Amino acid sequence: MTTIEAQVPDYLARLAREAAAKENVSVDQIVALALASQVSAWGVRDNMATRAARGKLVDFDLIMSKAPDVPPQPGDELPPGYVSPLSQK
Repeated sequence: MTTIEAQVPDYLARLAREAAAKENVSVDQIVALALASQVSAWGVRDNMATRAARGKLVDFDLIMSKAPDVPPQPGDELPPGYVSPLSQK
């Protein structure tokens, strides 16, 4: 285990203590869980950006060309007046 010292706003420290008491765990556990959650979220964001950068519009068009051209099922229609952001380019 590594000890990390951090300055946090008083209100955030109070919220962490309250959460720890409510969950019957230590403040250390609450802080570690919150840190793990945020670091994971950043990883997901970075992974999505990396994957999006690898995408090619021509590949997307090829895949979509295989989808049947049928009307949407009831309830899946686009709202009246909807304009695709792709058509505005």
